[in-house]
Amino acid sequence: MAQNIENQSIKMSDFQRRLGLTDAVMLVSGSMIGSGIFIVTAGMTRNLGAPGWVLLAWLVAGLMTVMAALSYGELSAMMPKAGGQYVYIRRAYGELTGFLYGWTVFMVIQTGVIAAVAMAFAKFSAVFFPFLGPDHILISMGSFSINRAQVFALASIVLLTLINTGGVQGGKWIQMLFTSTKILALLGLIVFGILTAIDKGIPAGTLENFWNAAQLKTAGGSSFSVPLSGMALISALGLAMVGSLFSSDAWNNVTFIAGEIKDPKRNLPLSLFLGTLIVTSLYLLANMAYFSLLPAEEIMHAAEDRVGTAAAAVIFGDTAVYIMAGLIMVSTFGCNNGCIMAGGRLFYAMAENNLFFKKAKSLNAAGVPAFALWIQCAWACVLCLSGKYNDLLEYTTFASLLFYIVTISGIFILRKKEPDTERPYKAFLYPWIPAAYVLMAVAFCLNLLITAPVYTAAGLGIVALGVPVYWLWRTAEPK
Repeated sequence: MAQNIENQSIKMSDFQRRLGLTDAVMLVSGSMIGSGIFIVTAGMTRNLGAPGWVLLAWLVAGLMTVMAALSYGELSAMMPKAGGQYVYIRRAYGELTGFLYGWTVFMVIQTGVIAAVAMAFAKFSAVFFPFLGPDHILISMGSFSINRAQVFALASIVLLTLINTGGVQGGKWIQMLFTSTKILALLGLIVFGILTAIDKGIPAGTLENFWNAAQLKTAGGSSFSVPLSGMALISALGLAMVGSLFSSDAWNNVTFIAGEIKDPKRNLPLSLFLGTLIVTSLYLLANMAYFSLLPAEEIMHAAEDRVGTAAAAVIFGDTAVYIMAGLIMVSTFGCNNGCIMAGGRLFYAMAENNLFFKKAKSLNAAGVPAFALWIQCAWACVLCLSGKYNDLLEYTTFASLLFYIVTISGIFILRKKEPDTERPYKAFLYPWIPAAYVLMAVAFCLNLLITAPVYTAAGLGIVALGVPVYWLWRTAEPK
């Protein structure tokens, strides 16, 4: 069975391997760093209250991400094909499970992220160009409306798609430029933040209340803190990690574009490890800078959750709004370039297996799956105009993590099914690291089932909807 799937798998001869190790690391890092690191700490602090526990939530999420990347290294070196994670799931579990992953990625995971990141880009562009603000309505029909921010976000998606249909080189240089810029800018925020904290002193009460966990609740129009301990604290920690895990996601995008990476058996595992390690370190240091500059109370009540801007204001004063808006514009534009570049390759891989529109398996003169890129662009634009992308992302955070569990569990399945298959790189500390990740991720998902049942049920619903779609697709397929 595995051999049959392999024989039907993606042809790589049409792709040209033009991306080196640095390019792959930049794709991993650039796809991960969006706007989350500058915003989600506010909500995490409302859930946990104490700096120590918030930092722990970032550390655990980072460790989980690196552990997952170390585990994916085995699969990426074993199957260095366009489509990456889809290919791994299909080979380990069969066609239906592979389709369910691709379906969820297309419907929400990839396109939803692209839409949400594009809207963040538009939102912060409005700081410099107020006429792009969401209050400038262009079309209004009852509860449905389209504003200038949505149109600008849509235009950025179309522009990046157009650039990437011109060949992998264009996307590669945009990724290199924007990722290196935002890494340097984030490092600058960290260094200046820590130096400022040393000069001005850490906010009063930060060290004394470093581990005093408390959850902020609202009732009757007033807010109050509820101390946390025991299982309530562990549960709150898991809920807070939704923010840090979301900010650390999209590292797997590099596996989608594996067919264009030089020496993939070496560079794919290495780029996964280096990229996730770099971003995890930056995220932890950035949050240390936040808590060195601002008391927890101020972080949890930051205007529109813009913690990065509040921290930068302590360093740079009134110009912080513009500095941070510029940084987030660079960050989100680069993030979307990586997501757009990589996503089309997954849909190309599905089309090769007759699980997506047939035209998506063709490459244009520049050697890229242009039709797949434009289909991805079209659906991301629909999500932009619908205004529902943020809801969809929340619904599928659970589903996204579920597929990480499925993929890493596939290592154990393939070790048993295909013991003699060449594995140029083997999962670090197998079976302990992959097993530890699966157990941690399962515990996280179970906690979400209890604490956020609406979102998790909706996420599972989107995945389950793929089952009848799969059978309808196969039924309608010409014989």
